[in-house]
Amino acid sequence: MPPLARRALARTISGFAGARVMGADGGSDPQLPDQAIYYANHSSHLDFLTIWAALPAELQHRARPVAAKDYWGTGVRKAVVERVFNAYLVDRHGSSSTRRRESDSGVSPKGQIAGMTEVLDAGDSLIIFPEGTRGDGESIAEFHGGLYRLAQHNPEIPVVPVTLANMGRILPKGEFVPVPHLSTVVFCDPIHPKPDEDRQSFLTRARDVLVKCLAEHQRREDAQ
Repeated sequence: MPPLARRALARTISGFAGARVMGADGGSDPQLPDQAIYYANHSSHLDFLTIWAALPAELQHRARPVAAKDYWGTGVRKAVVERVFNAYLVDRHGSSSTRRRESDSGVSPKGQIAGMTEVLDAGDSLIIFPEGTRGDGESIAEFHGGLYRLAQHNPEIPVVPVTLANMGRILPKGEFVPVPHLSTVVFCDPIHPKPDEDRQSFLTRARDVLVKCLAEHQRREDAQ
């Protein structure tokens, strides 16, 4: 997609979602690394679109959202997420041993995590949702282990927590027509795996960043 078209699309998505972009310090111009593993809480099928749209123009073409194949993997949806957003489709069901690459953006024959590490080795970023499924937007489920394995693959790549607030109100579970609503995208300070940090400790620490940030946002809303 040409850069001007990409920016126009990003503005359209951000405008529809009412997305207010913030850094950890509350500023509106977060400083982001050239390559990262972005992970976020998940409450809407629009989540990865909103994060992608919130990224600076120079980072968008190298940021590959990880999207569920059972929702995005057919018809017009598949064409859009692969050709426009260069999404990496994953099968949330079945054995990884039976997965096959269906396109340049599709599932790796080596399995989901191995395929995602290939994306990182190529110099691109990932946008992932460690909960594995959508929540209610008010709480954050326990994380699956993939985030830890990706972080361990190359500890030099920053792992950037992204807190999404009010996204579930734009496209609630079971609904197909989005409703415009003010949302917030907070790019928190990057984290890295610590030496000898075990899987559960890292996942707990990574999740706590989002839990605390989301709780702070909810407190501010309640106070208004």
